[in-house]
Amino acid sequence: MAVYTHLGAEDLARLIAHYDVGQLVSAKGIAEGVSNSNWLVETTGSSGGARGSGTRFILTLYERRIALSDLPFFLGLLDHLAAKGCPVPRTIHDRAGAAYRMEHGKAAALIEFLPGVSPTRPSAAQARAMGAVLARLHLAARDFPLTRPNAMDFAANAAILEACGAARLASIDPALPEMLGHARAAAALDLSGLPVSQTHTDLFPDNVLMLGDTVTGLIDFYFACTGPMALDLAVTHAAWCFDEANRYRADLGRALVEGYESVRPLEPAERALFPDIAKGAALRFVASRAEDWLDTPEDALVTRKDPMQFAQRWRFYDAAGARLLA
Repeated sequence: MAVYTHLGAEDLARLIAHYDVGQLVSAKGIAEGVSNSNWLVETTGSSGGARGSGTRFILTLYERRIALSDLPFFLGLLDHLAAKGCPVPRTIHDRAGAAYRMEHGKAAALIEFLPGVSPTRPSAAQARAMGAVLARLHLAARDFPLTRPNAMDFAANAAILEACGAARLASIDPALPEMLGHARAAAALDLSGLPVSQTHTDLFPDNVLMLGDTVTGLIDFYFACTGPMALDLAVTHAAWCFDEANRYRADLGRALVEGYESVRPLEPAERALFPDIAKGAALRFVASRAEDWLDTPEDALVTRKDPMQFAQRWRFYDAAGARLLA
């Protein structure tokens, strides 16, 4: 999330008036993330009293990496999972029933605000809860009728790094170009035999809301896709299981997988491939962070993220090998 397009108070009030949520009271730009413009919106609230008819919402204006044709998948998946009791925000539809509207030539959606805070230093109990909720999401999403290919699969990661080029990658860090060869190897990995569902594929702690050890919200589904459930678990593992000094925390790794398997045990093929999948998951963030580092405008309200953090995590997974799930 970020703010690339600046909407004035009049623009925001006019947009909010298309929804049955009352009148705009305030709107504050959200600075985190790198893909969309976002505001925390407060309104006077609707009179219907239905779930989600509160006074706080997230307004998103889609800026980068998101095609208009993908929005029915993203927003429909939220509604599908929310209806099944998963802790995800519903899409607020406008008075005409549309899940999104066009504003300044870009799609805009209003999303339910959920309580909770994102853990900055997750505990093992929180990681276990996260694993269980992720497995619940996978099972609940298997009958969602739409599909979407993974735009950030292993082949795409390799292509992104190739497009960045070794010289530009080296301008970020001299060790970064070596990830090109590893990305090519990951692209050759065959995951076609693994069980699939709809997957989030971006469950960093800052995309998870918690109250204590309870997950109250999974947010930012704009990388969601149809794909191997083990890959989604590996992405979450790479995002959750390292401390502030980028050291692996085995207690978090065990808890996350135990929580997941308490709801959906991994199949033997998933366990066998998991170390290689985790390496590919780390490379996904090496690629996306490198691209963002090189392409994000200097004046955007965004903090660029270092791709070498996940290059180091790739090295951990490479060294751990089969011991990762032991």
